[in-house]
Amino acid sequence: MIRMVIVFLFSIVSAFSVQVGDKAPAFELINQEGKTVKLSDYLGKVVILEWTNPECPFVKPHYNSGGMQKQQSAATEKGMIWLQMNSSASGKSGFLANPEAAKSLYESQKMKSSGYLLDPKGTVGKSYGAKTTPHLFMIDPQGVIIYAGAIDANPQPDYDPKAQNYIELAIKEILEGKKISVSSTKPYGCPVKY
Repeated sequence: MIRMVIVFLFSIVSAFSVQVGDKAPAFELINQEGKTVKLSDYLGKVVILEWTNPECPFVKPHYNSGGMQKQQSAATEKGMIWLQMNSSASGKSGFLANPEAAKSLYESQKMKSSGYLLDPKGTVGKSYGAKTTPHLFMIDPQGVIIYAGAIDANPQPDYDPKAQNYIELAIKEILEGKKISVSSTKPYGCPVKY
């Protein structure tokens, strides 16, 4: 019975997954500063959405190594927007109760993103079909999804700086005026805790 429910819920989330080429679903969420952030605030810029969970053993190595912060910094220094998305529900792993908790985490891990957004009802995560942490989406300046999938080619609970990094590659190609060569990959990690 439990297995059937899990399969059913996964099917619901999968049914709403956005694909490369789709218009990015609009959203409005609160960030770590308690301010409202809308996707429409960033029209005209490349936006990277990173679904994250601070308790996920696939996420922790990327932050403990400084690798994720390095990527966030590389993107934001180039004028891109990097938003961390936490869709963990109340009572679930990774849930942050308020902006103050998100700010404390943001500062303690020396994050370099443009903001840490709280989505405790999972509305935004489900609208994108975010399945795992990490799961990343890139949106072009016109608001179209140009990448969806894993951060890198290392589906293990560790950080391998030598693994092909899909986000770094996409950023490089965007800056060179090229089409993203690897625009869709299978995300890996912990299931988003809706």
